[in-house]
Amino acid sequence: MGRATRRVAACAAAVLLASGLQITLAHGDTTPPRIDLTVLVIDDGGPSVAAITAELKSQGTPYKVVSLNDPNRPVINAAFLSDTLNGQPRGKYQGIVLPNENPFPNSAAEMTAIATYEAAFNVRQIDAYTWASPAVGLNYAQNPGFVGTLDGFQAATTAAGTSGPFGYLKGSVPFEDNDPNVSESYGYLATPLANLPSGASFVPLVDAQIPNSTTRGSLVGEYTHDGRKELVVTFVYNQYQQQFRLLARGMVDWITQGVHLGYDRNYFATHVDDVFLADDRWSTTLKCTPGDVTCPPGTPGTTNPIRMTPDDANYLKQWEAANNFTLDMVFNGGGSEDWKADNNTTVDPTANQMIADQNSYRWVNHTYTHPYLGCVQDVSVVPWRCTKDASGNTVWVDQNTINTQIKNNFDWATKNGLNVDPQVLVTGEHSGLLTAPQETSDNPNLAPALAANGIKFTGSDASREPAQRAVGTSTLTVPRYPMNVFYNAGSAQEEADEYNWIYTSKANGGSGVCENNANSTCLPAPLDTTTGYQSYIVPLEARIDLGHVLSNDPRPHFVHQSNLSEGRILYPVLEKILGTYRGLYADNAPIVNLGEREIGQEFQKRAAWNNAVAAGQVTAYKIGNSVTVSAPAGVQVQATMPTGTTQKLAIGSTAFGSAYAGTLSGWVSPGALQSSVALQLPSGSAPAAPAAVAPSIAAKSVPAPAPADKKVVPQGVATPVPVGPSDTTRKPAKSLVPGSGTPVPGKGVVSTSTGQDNQSGKASGGTASHGSTTGRPGNR
Repeated sequence: MGRATRRVAACAAAVLLASGLQITLAHGDTTPPRIDLTVLVIDDGGPSVAAITAELKSQGTPYKVVSLNDPNRPVINAAFLSDTLNGQPRGKYQGIVLPNENPFPNSAAEMTAIATYEAAFNVRQIDAYTWASPAVGLNYAQNPGFVGTLDGFQAATTAAGTSGPFGYLKGSVPFEDNDPNVSESYGYLATPLANLPSGASFVPLVDAQIPNSTTRGSLVGEYTHDGRKELVVTFVYNQYQQQFRLLARGMVDWITQGVHLGYDRNYFATHVDDVFLADDRWSTTLKCTPGDVTCPPGTPGTTNPIRMTPDDANYLKQWEAANNFTLDMVFNGGGSEDWKADNNTTVDPTANQMIADQNSYRWVNHTYTHPYLGCVQDVSVVPWRCTKDASGNTVWVDQNTINTQIKNNFDWATKNGLNVDPQVLVTGEHSGLLTAPQETSDNPNLAPALAANGIKFTGSDASREPAQRAVGTSTLTVPRYPMNVFYNAGSAQEEADEYNWIYTSKANGGSGVCENNANSTCLPAPLDTTTGYQSYIVPLEARIDLGHVLSNDPRPHFVHQSNLSEGRILYPVLEKILGTYRGLYADNAPIVNLGEREIGQEFQKRAAWNNAVAAGQVTAYKIGNSVTVSAPAGVQVQATMPTGTTQKLAIGSTAFGSAYAGTLSGWVSPGALQSSVALQLPSGSAPAAPAAVAPSIAAKSVPAPAPADKKVVPQGVATPVPVGPSDTTRKPAKSLVPGSGTPVPGKGVVSTSTGQDNQSGKASGGTASHGSTTGRPGNR
């Protein structure tokens, strides 16, 4: 122990004894105490604590935040941490997240109280970001060691990490390097101290090779000492970075010792919209989509629309089987009838093939002919506006039109032997839901039409409305992420050309729209339209979408049937996502691919749970091998428990949860005649009562406060660096994906133009004249 550490420890012990602070659990008592299932977060305002807090929130794990920057914050003492309830010792927190090993430079008593509590109640601590020093069981990062930027480093879980909290990973933990001109990480690579006191140990769980050395240095390690365990993290991160996302689940499992409320899954679902329709095509000369209001006035409609063929349908089925991944077909039956009429035939080979293979997919109603179901659009101006009546009121598409569109598509499916989930829907372009700036509210005729047709969940655009919300009293939305694989592109060249138009400056030949939004970025130079899709867009889009997958985010992604036709440009993106994921994660943590109804129900249950937790209506605690959780009636409980956990019933028991990432987790409700959930952990899963630790020993373990100058936080961590110009997650901006968000005008179009033909198209929304059941002529 260094001189400074000894001095702080001696002062802390004196303060502890002088103030008479006592831990509730009597010294030497081996009776299991009650431990409340809440995590205490001591927040310094840094990105690493914020990242762990975001993970707790995402999982639905209860936590309490104490901000060190709040002058009115509570004092952390024995009474704050523990008490006695009904004669039984109670620990109020099952784990403690600290900014570092000692974030109290002016209060030795507070860190001493924490150390004493952790030792007495066998509670673990995460040091969210600290430097390598003997105070945390490490040598200084020198001879060998490394201090500096870790961008692009290839870290890995150790044998102990893989057999312990990170057993859901295959081993690789790559650090991001999104921008070569910005430092996006910083850390310390160091080796464990060789001469730790008896009973103390430091076990690296994640490490990386020290530059110019054959030795590996710890980045995440478990430091055991003085009856306590700390997870020592010696690099800084934010909640979006892949290196943290890979480790986040394991960090929560480690601090809670595998027993906590909430759970985490890696979700990925892909909706293919406009199935059976034909989609308009991007013009590489006009820099717009003929048939779309972003084109110049008088532009003829698309003459060669993009539509899947029977060969495309066969390829899709084979691809799914080869990649073990099911897609959702979001279909418009009227598109098949239109194709037959246009081709003077009574047979649609593509539809017949896909219906014959229907069990390979999930099917979602997309309305019969894909009309715009919001306000009646006036497309004589760019951007379009809502039609007004003589009194200045918005003219909305009527309820009968919406009813007819939904019902006719279901009827078409029944007539053609297609089995469809009757409770889910995606309207064309999510129309009927508010679409700012033109529509600041939903079409008032939408909700009653949804209710009349039994629709429980309808798709929405996550770039406009990221959260689930109610539509009327009977329906909830399911937000969907738009992918940067454009609806109007059938080839890689078309996709790259349109991408260039959207994401390059005017000086470089683009539309310049990326320059007009403070939160948008532009490509430094246009992509090569021959190679740019495969070399740039595919890896970029895969990284953006993988970020959603690794964030416990069930929202599906959506693309269009055009992307499965001609150049079949969707497949490289999906293969990159799936391949990267399966290269990082072990088989015990597969991608969870849910249908729209299941996703909607997941969000619905999360909302009820989160509201109950926020309102203080959830009580949960562990005593020995028993866990008890009480929540309001009708609110299901979400929890993560060790393998072998069962639910105790009034008579007997039943299985709990499902296996994922080496644990059991899921939603659970009280059994018959029960008012709370009772879970029985497997024998031996509860950690043994810790060895008796006297307050003076706990005080001795308190290190000196971490030096502020050792916690370097690069700008690229404090302000998340986007993966690329189309990454709107890390740098919120309006989506520029055609058909989602802000339309990008074509070449020669100005926002004040008038007299434009009444056209339709994805970027602005297809038009539907009042009372019409069609309105997408540009796609045929």
